[in-house]
Amino acid sequence: MSPTVFAIGAATGVAVTALAAGLLRNRFFAIFATVILGIQALIASALFSEFEPIWPVYVYLQVCVSLHFLSLARARMRPFWFRALISVPALFFAAGTLLAMPFAVVAAFGVTPWGFFLPFLAAAGGVWQSLRPKKEIVTLALDGETVAGPRRHPRGKANGDVPLRIVQITDPHLGPLMSVARLRGICERAVAQAPDLIVITGDFMTMESQTDPRTLHDALEPLAAFEGPVLACFGNHDHEAPHIVRAACSAHGIELLIDEETVVETAAGPVQVIGADFAFRDRRARLEALCARFPRRDGHLRLVLLHDPGAFKHLPDGEADLVLSGHTHGGQLGLLNFGIPTTVVSLATSIPDHGFWAHGRNRLYVHRGTGVYGFPLRVGVPGEESVLHVHQTAQG
Repeated sequence: MSPTVFAIGAATGVAVTALAAGLLRNRFFAIFATVILGIQALIASALFSEFEPIWPVYVYLQVCVSLHFLSLARARMRPFWFRALISVPALFFAAGTLLAMPFAVVAAFGVTPWGFFLPFLAAAGGVWQSLRPKKEIVTLALDGETVAGPRRHPRGKANGDVPLRIVQITDPHLGPLMSVARLRGICERAVAQAPDLIVITGDFMTMESQTDPRTLHDALEPLAAFEGPVLACFGNHDHEAPHIVRAACSAHGIELLIDEETVVETAAGPVQVIGADFAFRDRRARLEALCARFPRRDGHLRLVLLHDPGAFKHLPDGEADLVLSGHTHGGQLGLLNFGIPTTVVSLATSIPDHGFWAHGRNRLYVHRGTGVYGFPLRVGVPGEESVLHVHQTAQG
């Protein structure tokens, strides 16, 4: 196959997908698909000559990209065979080609780009990381010190007291890489850890899982077996189908805190938990009003569930012993595999991307999550299934 024929085929795939998206879904998604697939098709076409010895595989992967995005015009959870043969190869190839943009620019000038295959090796590793979160125990010591921030903060060490044990589930994003069975497994393992409480900090679904209410209901079902409290807050994507999230939580005894509080008795002492709703605008005013509505309870550790860590800086000083957030997926693209905390999020923004942070007397833990959204895969940033051991060494 010649590069020209491949380019024509890739462009046809973009056009067909954009047309279907416009007719079957909406104009916004049609524009989004056209831009993303157009860039991906240009990069893939520019690199076709480098992969000509394996052109049938290259063509198959490009076809998978078109079919996967075409399927989103009628978004729903797909069967295992479709995800294995179409969606996963598509996400691998889309991620690899997007990462290969600098190599495509070189190739466009007629120069053979050295190492053109490296982005695809990274994407192959990304498939593994996106499907296999890292299991760990995270010790957090709440030292009560005033810190200029927000900035990364040492996690500290256990102090000998009984810790508050929390399992946090965040950003599962039910979809091509997060099946119902996989999220059920995450929930089952959370219950098996027998923590003091389980919290879910939002973004349960993607567009694929919003068409059938049974999808999230079945995925969260194992949490009904937990004898302790399961608490949750909304993420941004949960506002796309709030009725589904509310129904699934209600069915399994999950207390959904939408600008509300609850009190939990644990072996480590009483805990006041405040769940903040997700909001793009007026975050400072909303958080100030929320804290004023639910003032500190004497003798209680004060825990805030806040999906977006970008709002952490707006929380009034001293109002949270610990904030639990998600949203960033740990940065999703970064160098954590090499022990370097840098990610795309930390390079491009001031938003806390992962780990332990401090701002004044408030402390924040940003969970890396288990799902994927936006960029097709995790690359260099593994997902997380952790148990938090929280030690309150000083009253905040």
